[in-house]
Amino acid sequence: MKKVLVVDDEEKLIEVVEAYLKKEGYIVFCAKDGEEALEQFHQRNPDMILLDLMLPKISGEEVCQMIRRESRVPIIMLTAKIEEEEKIYGLNIGADDYLTKPFSPRELMARVASLFRRCGDDVSPLFHVMSWNQGELEVNFDSHEVKKRGEVVNLTPNEWKLFVSMAKYPKKTFTREELIEISFGMEFDGYDRTIDSHIKNLRAKIEENSGKPKYIITVRGMGYKFGGE
Repeated sequence: MKKVLVVDDEEKLIEVVEAYLKKEGYIVFCAKDGEEALEQFHQRNPDMILLDLMLPKISGEEVCQMIRRESRVPIIMLTAKIEEEEKIYGLNIGADDYLTKPFSPRELMARVASLFRRCGDDVSPLFHVMSWNQGELEVNFDSHEVKKRGEVVNLTPNEWKLFVSMAKYPKKTFTREELIEISFGMEFDGYDRTIDSHIKNLRAKIEENSGKPKYIITVRGMGYKFGGE
């Protein structure tokens, strides 16, 4: 099931769009200002973002630019601005599509479905290889490989999902519930403490000393974060 983040400061519009998206089978998250949009983006890892340009706190344009620095997630801009230059500007800063208010919810659903078809099932990240501590640990997103000191580390599918979810957002603290949702999605049927077992196994494979981890770090009373540099 695809996850869609809807960002708009009009509560009624959010309610309508959310209802239509859920009817089409999407998982929906909502935000009412730019700051909340960025928080939801990092917490929820959405497959698509419907983004209003005129937002409180941080503008939609700024939100789009900040997201584009780290992700190719599809973005449809929603705005009352009708000038051609505004549309061109929105597309130039990273939007994939543009819909002017007021719009038909049915047209929006058609555009969402069309953009998902164009992007495919797996949106590639802006980065293909990341490394930490002068290459001690490295991940290749294209080949789905993690290397420790040049040697390939054999991760299970669940360990790979968990590692990638955290590595993309270093220093960010994830709760167990967030890691379950981001890494495993709706199909996960275990307990939240199951994450602890995956973390233990992951540490044993990538850490020099799993008793004193420097990559997968416990944040006491909250969860875990990635600490690579």
